[in-house]
Amino acid sequence: MSAEGATPGSVLDRVFLTRVLEPGDERGGRWVREYGAAEVARRLREDGPRPPGVSERRWAGLRSRAERADPHRDLAAARAADTRFVAPGDAEWPGQLDDLGDARPLGLWVRGRPSLRMWALRSVAVVGARACTEYGAHMAATLAAGLAERGWVVVSGGAYGVDGAAHRGALSAGGATAAVLACGVDRPYPRGHTGLIARIAEQGLVAGELPPGEHPTPSRFVLRNRVIAALTRGTVVVEAAHRSGSLVTARAAQRLGRHTMGVPGPATSARSAGVHELLRGDAVLVTDAAEIVELVGDMGELAPARHGPVLPTDLLEPRARQVLAALPARGAEPPAEIARRAQTTADDAVARLYELRALGYVERHGDGWKLTRQAMISSRARAGPC
Repeated sequence: MSAEGATPGSVLDRVFLTRVLEPGDERGGRWVREYGAAEVARRLREDGPRPPGVSERRWAGLRSRAERADPHRDLAAARAADTRFVAPGDAEWPGQLDDLGDARPLGLWVRGRPSLRMWALRSVAVVGARACTEYGAHMAATLAAGLAERGWVVVSGGAYGVDGAAHRGALSAGGATAAVLACGVDRPYPRGHTGLIARIAEQGLVAGELPPGEHPTPSRFVLRNRVIAALTRGTVVVEAAHRSGSLVTARAAQRLGRHTMGVPGPATSARSAGVHELLRGDAVLVTDAAEIVELVGDMGELAPARHGPVLPTDLLEPRARQVLAALPARGAEPPAEIARRAQTTADDAVARLYELRALGYVERHGDGWKLTRQAMISSRARAGPC
């Protein structure tokens, strides 16, 4: 339901409750499921009977909040900030948020023109450390740009570090991005990202559970992450220490049956330790946008096969490569010994050796054969760096 498409009373009840109940309050969500938003709002406004299992102290705290709640004022503030209220049952409501059960948002305050439901259908979360390294920022921006170029919406939390890099990467590619905030969407946080969040609202979407003017708290950041996880097809973590909040998003995604991915960092980096822990579990290692899309996308959206450089020796026939590989790294060997190592006959080995000599890979030394400098260089290139 939205302010435009639902009955005024149903909108007001849910808007009222966003001011009274904290995001992710499962007990409050259960009341709404069992009694309906209208009845829960009525009891709070009129000090009606407490739901079973609610202490007098907790009820008094909720009643104190209810006394100060004014849904008409909140909707007016939202309109002034070009913000709409979207709730379960509305045509714009993303059905995947229902997977949160009683922790489902009462509704979302949304800035931006696109449809939240349509964008969420093809979205990926890119999250990670606030105090990220240059590597982390580069990877987040590169992954986001690649996803945007492939028509995917990049969702993150608008924070410093990886979140900001992901949003900027998507925007720089002319793509779609959405920020899910832990505060009122009319009060961008962090303040240093005011310009970035305004640009996201202009070109994409900014959403949050909290009513206008509300400020973030540590617990609201943590609970916001479940919305990012539920809203998207999968979550990619780029740099995260063991206690990083982005791991909360990843674990929520795992509980919800969403894809969970991690970008590896240096084995010695504490900022990547949390990602590596995820990768030791059920998370999938990814290094570029194509690998992410292969996992979260439709059947047939496969990442290209990875190949090293094509070397001249790759063009040899298999039996010639086998004989070439049988030659020692140093010194010369007689054809009989080369044939034994190559598991072929002496005559076949000699024939292959002459072919290889014509190509510049071997040379004859008396009764033996040895590798040329060209062949040794090619062999080192095939082996790769140590």
